[in-house]
Amino acid sequence: MPSLDSLLNLLLTTFDLWLDSLRFIGLSLRPECTLAAENLFLRKQLALYLERKVKPRRAQNATRLTLVLLSRWFAWRNALTIVKPVTLIRWHRKGFQLWWKGKSKPRGRPRVPIQLQKLIADLANQNLTWGEELCVAKSRFL
Repeated sequence: MPSLDSLLNLLLTTFDLWLDSLRFIGLSLRPECTLAAENLFLRKQLALYLERKVKPRRAQNATRLTLVLLSRWFAWRNALTIVKPVTLIRWHRKGFQLWWKGKSKPRGRPRVPIQLQKLIADLANQNLTWGEELCVAKSRFL
């Protein structure tokens, strides 16, 4: 019965078109930045596939960072295809650890302890012929 198969095929195609139009309306109601982030997220994944033709190549750190940052703009779990969601969360945690490690490092030269400052001032006062003048030594270290 070719007519029954063709009728069923026509109904399924119509139903798919109806669902696609509903999705399109839903996407058009979303904020523009969300849609742009999801589009870029999918393009990044597609680029990994196109490079190897069969299975995606291993993501570089720049790609990982981009995917993690874009994932903050939309619901990314349905759009993720190259890795498991746990992997993307692990990338996010690793990036946060690296950021915090750099943020918590002490910056600049460490402070000179007060006892050492007093010792330098005493040495400068006792030995007026060494280095700077007395008034400069007092103002700098006391």
